Amino acid sequence: MTVALPGARVAVAPLPGGDVEHAVSGDGPATVVLVNGSGGPLAAWRPVWSPIAASARVFAYNRAGLGRSAAPASPQHGDALVAQLRDTLRAAGLAPPWVLVGHSFGGLIVQLLARRHPGDIAGVLLLDATAPDDVAVMAAHENGLQRTLRRMLDTVAPTSPFAEVRHAAATAEAVRTAPPFPPVPLTVVTGGRPAMAWATPKAALAARAAHQQALARLSPLGRQVIAARSGHFPQFSEPALVVEEVLALTRRAVGPA
Repeated sequence: MTVALPGARVAVAPLPGGDVEHAVSGDGPATVVLVNGSGGPLAAWRPVWSPIAASARVFAYNRAGLGRSAAPASPQHGDALVAQLRDTLRAAGLAPPWVLVGHSFGGLIVQLLARRHPGDIAGVLLLDATAPDDVAVMAAHENGLQRTLRRMLDTVAPTSPFAEVRHAAATAEAVRTAPPFPPVPLTVVTGGRPAMAWATPKAALAARAAHQQALARLSPLGRQVIAARSGHFPQFSEPALVVEEVLALTRRAVGPA
């Protein structure tokens, strides 16, 4: 069962690739589109949902296999994920341009959508987001403990061969080879306390920090903000900062409410 988001209108869009559960709340000159990391349900946006909805229309959704969304029936790679998001937004009656907010793996989806369909995008916020080069770097620097934990999880709760995590490398490559990122307002919010830093090689941490800086340079209107008290989930540990940056970006992108 989906945990309720305050004031949200929750529905299921019957799309050709399978049902997609989504939620909408608020009103305003922009639609803020919240895109979770892998395995994150739409209800995970609860800490920031109401404050954003007070100034803008806000949308979140469950990707394949979460909540009331259908299980994946085909490979969930970048192009499929972008098509699903655009189709769900249109089924919900939310016309572009959109302000995109992508957390973790959702950052790859947001980046690809912005590159493939720049006319649909008013602004982008990347929330401790995955950069295309992170996928290969983190795999190359995976240590024994991390490999053991991953194998244990695969044994206890094996993922579908169609799951997006199985196709992360293809999604990252799609972003790398897509057209240039559009010159739209861009904010990169980076957690100042990397998750599992004690178990991650220094070279991998340095590479990821450099990738976060590079994300902010994707647009001439880009900027980076460090969430100093946060790890990988600033929306939980510093929700007020995330709300402030989302609404500031929205004002930059479409003007005041």
